[in-house]
Amino acid sequence: MEVANQSIVAEFVLLGLSDQPKLEKMFFVLILSRYLVILLGNGVLILVTILDSSLHTPMYFFLGNLSFLDICYTTSSVPLVLDGFLTPRKTISFSGCAVQMFLSFAMGATECVLLGMMAFDRYVAICNPLRYPVVMSKAAYVPMAASSWVAGGANSLVQISLAVQLPLCGDNVINHFICEILAVLKLACADISINVVSMGVANVIFLGVPVLFIFVSYIFILTSILRIPSPEGQRKAFSTCSAHLTEVVIFYGTILFMYGKPKSKDPLGADKQDVSDKLISLFYGVLTPMLNPIIYSLRNKDVKVAVKNLVAQKCSPNDSGRKQCILWFCAHRGSPRK
Repeated sequence: MEVANQSIVAEFVLLGLSDQPKLEKMFFVLILSRYLVILLGNGVLILVTILDSSLHTPMYFFLGNLSFLDICYTTSSVPLVLDGFLTPRKTISFSGCAVQMFLSFAMGATECVLLGMMAFDRYVAICNPLRYPVVMSKAAYVPMAASSWVAGGANSLVQISLAVQLPLCGDNVINHFICEILAVLKLACADISINVVSMGVANVIFLGVPVLFIFVSYIFILTSILRIPSPEGQRKAFSTCSAHLTEVVIFYGTILFMYGKPKSKDPLGADKQDVSDKLISLFYGVLTPMLNPIIYSLRNKDVKVAVKNLVAQKCSPNDSGRKQCILWFCAHRGSPRK
C-alpha cells in the first residue's frame, strides 16, 4: 500500500493566502515596496564599498558580502511570493522548488557564518588594534568571506539532496508562500529521521556555534571597552561595533521569536496560528535585509560620507549639473547657508 500511494510529483501547489484573497493585494504592495527598498539600499551599499577607496577594509568587505547575500536571499523567494499574490493557481515545479529551497537554505546558513566572521573582525579591531592590520589582512579576510559562502552552499546541498530523494505521497499542497523545507518534509511517506538529524546537526553548526562565538567575542569587546579611561574613547570604540550588534540582535531575535513561541493546541487557534506563522516568516524574510542598509547608513559616518561623495561625483562640472547637485543637497540637508 505504501508503494502504491507513492507518486512522482511534477509540481507543488503553494497555498499562501488562498483562503484570504482580500489580504493578497495589500500584502503584494507591502512586500513589493520592501523588496524595492532592499534592492536599492543594499545595491547602494555594495556600490559605495566598491567605489570608495576609504571603505576598502575588512569590515566593509564583509558588509558588501552581507548586502549581496541579502539581495540573493530575497530574490530567491520574494518574486515567487509576489507572483503568488496575483495568480489564482499558485504552483511551482519540482525542480524550481528544489532550487528555491537550496538558495534560501544556502543564504541563511551563509549569513550566520558571515555574522560570526564580522564579530571576529570587531574583536580584533577593538581588543588587538595593533595586530589588526596583520591578522585581518586581505590574505585573511577574503578567504574568510569565501569560506562562509562555501560552507553555506555545502550545507544546503546536503539538506536539499536528502529532501528531494524522499518519496512523496498524497497531496502535493504546501501550506506556505514558498517551498519551505519543513513543509516539504511533511509530504514525505518515508522515514525522515536522517533529515531531522542532519538538520539538527546543521542548526548546531550554523546557528549555535556562530551565536556562541559572537557572544564570547562581545564579552571580550565589552571588557576592553570598559578598560578605556575616557568616556569619549569608550563611545567611539562602541560605535564601531554597534551596527553589527544591532544586526545580530535583529537577525537572531527574529529567529528565536519565530521558532521559540508556543504552538496552539486549539484547532481553530492552530489555523489562525498557521496564517500568523506564514506571515511572520514572510516578513522575517524581508525585514533583516531591509534594515541592514538602514542600520549601517544611519549608524555609520563613513558610509554616509561615502554615499554623499558618490552622489557628488555624479554632478557634472557645467552649471546645469551644479544646479542639480545643489537641489539634491537642499532636499536632503535643508537650504544651504549663505
